[in-house]
Amino acid sequence: MMKLVECVPNFSEGRDMSKINQITGEIEKTEGVKLLDVDPGKDTNRTVVTFIGTPEGAVEAAFRAIAKAAEVLDMSKHTGAHARMGATDVCPFVPVSGVTMEDCIELARRLGERVGRELDIPVYLYEEAATKPEWKNLATVRAGEYEGLADKLKDPEWKPDFGPAKFNPRTGATVIGAREFLIAYNINLNTRDRSVAREIAFTIREKGRLKRDADGVIVRDENGKALRIPGTFKACKAVGWYMEDFGRAQISMNLVNYKITPPHLVFDECSRMAEQMGARVTGSELVGLIPLEAMLQAGRYYLQKQGKTTGVPESELIHVAVLSMGLGDLYPFEPGKKIIEYQFERGGNLTGMKVDAFTELLSTDAPAPGGGSVAALCGALSGALSSMVASLTHGKKGYEETNEEMDRIGVEAQSLKDEFLADVDRDTEAFNRVMDAMRLPKKTDEDKAARIEAIEMTTKEATLVPLGVLRRTERAVELAEGVVKRGNRNSVSDAGVAALTARTAAEGAYLNVRINLPGIEDEKFKRETLKEAEKLRKVVVKRSEEAVAAAEKIISEEE
Repeated sequence: MMKLVECVPNFSEGRDMSKINQITGEIEKTEGVKLLDVDPGKDTNRTVVTFIGTPEGAVEAAFRAIAKAAEVLDMSKHTGAHARMGATDVCPFVPVSGVTMEDCIELARRLGERVGRELDIPVYLYEEAATKPEWKNLATVRAGEYEGLADKLKDPEWKPDFGPAKFNPRTGATVIGAREFLIAYNINLNTRDRSVAREIAFTIREKGRLKRDADGVIVRDENGKALRIPGTFKACKAVGWYMEDFGRAQISMNLVNYKITPPHLVFDECSRMAEQMGARVTGSELVGLIPLEAMLQAGRYYLQKQGKTTGVPESELIHVAVLSMGLGDLYPFEPGKKIIEYQFERGGNLTGMKVDAFTELLSTDAPAPGGGSVAALCGALSGALSSMVASLTHGKKGYEETNEEMDRIGVEAQSLKDEFLADVDRDTEAFNRVMDAMRLPKKTDEDKAARIEAIEMTTKEATLVPLGVLRRTERAVELAEGVVKRGNRNSVSDAGVAALTARTAAEGAYLNVRINLPGIEDEKFKRETLKEAEKLRKVVVKRSEEAVAAAEKIISEEE
């Protein structure tokens, strides 16, 4: 899984586009990131910037943007409707894929330390990265805003996490943190009556509604504070309104943590409530982007409700999610534009090719792709076949007892397939890095030493890629064995081919490990790698032979 984080820095400038462009330009020229959105507001005099990238790229881009903001903005001259404390007011990191919240907390700390040390800007950590419970809330950290910052920094209780406890009139202070992904999600109704949307919104949102007595009077506690009836869903903010352009009422939500409350559960509950009120949900709408995992969760959820296997390709899970939640109700839903991970280029040069183009390139004298990529491709074919047989077994008469196992096999086989496909490009990329190391200059002793070190490092990397393929083939052959023995007997030949392609992947990967070892000086690495490779190869060959023999036996019984 690609490691991706989202970063949403807010800058205290929303009117001068030349300054805004200078700041966002620093993000655009940083390797490993992609600028997604720049949203300036004239009244607030504030710009919200959204970009995604690798963890390293995101930290670097954020630092460059903060540094540029410190250079071109002057907080002593800033006015605006939005609360703010610094030129770069807030900068949160958000986990998207392949990273945890703990990873994002560490990114926030790294960025904060560097901003404080190199730019002399006071930095406070907030949300999940907060060092004090009360600093989790951004409003608390920002209390007093820029105008009260000078006095605040004199208070030992407000010593910043990083940087000097000294007022910088030009930059102010910056708040850096980590939070979950916010999904802006709206559900559409077949009525113009906004009271229906409001009633549903008050019922589902976390803060719920005001508690009233039989006469409709608000109930209060002994201190006079109004009591509330909690809503159905945690981490959900919702209102109901009327959309004149579309002639319908809508429940508008911010799902502040989809891991607690995912869109599909809210959609189903709103559908149930609307029906009770004599209305109907016609579909829903995503405003902005959504993480891939939220879409995959929805696809699996609706397939399970239908009694279908969830061991289907990623594209099918997304298709099911879009249909089930009516995400194309107001506008066509385009996964390539709405799913945040899809903003980054997915797949490499080889896996993006058509079969004929790949085999044409393979057949030339180009040094790559070669046997390593083909071995990985065989692994992907094995996973795909195992998933296919599992799908052809799940839900079929006479195989009811295997439904749970076939669903598990299908899901795991799909995951293996995707990993093997990534290895197709990884192998070629690793080979190319070895070639680049070979071309390094060798004029001086220093050049020669650097070149030897680079060759050693890249050759090890080029060895670990096929070793990774070989490791995965053990599980691939186990899955093939499972569908041979307990899968649909009408597809046993396909299951047998899954075992054979797993073996081919293992044998090919083993050869690619072996051919790289002589070029490595590290004897311990060579010894341990060869020992593991030989053991894995032996296991996969044995299990594939047993699986194929079992397939042949079943075919013979059917003759």
